[in-house]
Amino acid sequence: MQEKRGSTSPQRKLLKKNIHAPREIRFMNASLQGVLPVVQTPFDEEDRIDWDTLHEEVDWVLGHGAQGVCAAMVSEWLRLSSAERLRYMRELVQAVGGRGAVVVSVGAESTREAIDYAQAAQGCGCQAVMAIPPVSQRLPEEETLRYFSALAQAVELPLIVQDASSYVGTPLSIELMKELLARFGPEKILFKPEAAPLGPNVSLLRDATGGQARIFDGSGGIALVDTFRRGIAGTMPGAEVPWAVVALWEALCRGEEEKIYRLSLPLGALVALQMQAGLDGFLQVEKYLLVKQGVFSSARCRRPVAWQLDEETRAEVDRLFALLQQAAEEA
Repeated sequence: MQEKRGSTSPQRKLLKKNIHAPREIRFMNASLQGVLPVVQTPFDEEDRIDWDTLHEEVDWVLGHGAQGVCAAMVSEWLRLSSAERLRYMRELVQAVGGRGAVVVSVGAESTREAIDYAQAAQGCGCQAVMAIPPVSQRLPEEETLRYFSALAQAVELPLIVQDASSYVGTPLSIELMKELLARFGPEKILFKPEAAPLGPNVSLLRDATGGQARIFDGSGGIALVDTFRRGIAGTMPGAEVPWAVVALWEALCRGEEEKIYRLSLPLGALVALQMQAGLDGFLQVEKYLLVKQGVFSSARCRRPVAWQLDEETRAEVDRLFALLQQAAEEA
């Protein structure tokens, strides 16, 4: 086991002391809700996954009150090999150790491969699977429906249907999502819509399903206040500021309006910087902040990348992070 990264970091000590003290989390299998951050994948200088640091990241996220963790797009999932994905599932289950939910992405370019990933996730103890549709070609809606239906039938776990059209692919229609819910029911099929405009689309899905759809926000936090008021079950932000997202979620649950906006405004501004550069914007900023807080020792991303964090953006990230930290301390 490597030496604990960041265990003596002043920034990390400050966060733990003043913002959100670590606490034990008990998870019931029937409860997929609350804050479920998507973990970042740490790489060493030889581009190998640093499994020890991944375990430390999970401890850090759960220690700040999250209800579980996810491995998905922002985990650089599409840049990992099949063997890495399979090991990743096992490592996450081991790292969480029953303290929360483990959700893993199983989407693939073929139905057969997606089913293999889903069955592996079930076999190693994950609580749910999540899937994007194939992205290499635009499929007819009937074929996309067949793909998700085959996945749902292949495992006993809940399936979170992810519309990742903000990164890749085309948006999933409300009609398609409504049909999946009608076929399999709300305990089996859940949703993570990401197509713009997010808030109105959440309401459309909610209303089209008579309020039965269990929906997760996937905006990184920028639309969390809006989507919460529309009835979401939980949120799947990045793993870079779990102390802030958990505090915001709890303020929303308690209806603490002043605290809600004190936290959400700097958080939204921070996420806006990430969104302008797409998937690599989230990767670069989130990993930078994980290094800043002593969780990661390297912000390395797997190449090829479409964008890298420049100094002026970095300076603005630092300013917004300081504002968010101050807001969380005062909340």
